[in-house]
Amino acid sequence: MRIRTDGDYAYRQDAIERAADFYDCNKTKAVVSACDDVPKFVQASRQVIERDDLTLEQRREIAETLSTRAVTFEVESEIAVDTD
Repeated sequence: MRIRTDGDYAYRQDAIERAADFYDCNKTKAVVSACDDVPKFVQASRQVIERDDLTLEQRREIAETLSTRAVTFEVESEIAVDTD
């Protein structure tokens, strides 16, 4: 697999190098590690945001803190009233 890092995709090189620095490994292992970790972090983040002991404001603050360029968490409060 090849990842384009030329032209408009030059930012990818920086991202991959940051991941390699973070994981303290080569670039290939860093990409694979990030791909393995992200779905787990997203699921864990959802579980935290959905906790019953948090206020709506706390959930929104956590969602904003955990959101990134690629993953956005939103918390909505929905109230529905049905009358017959």
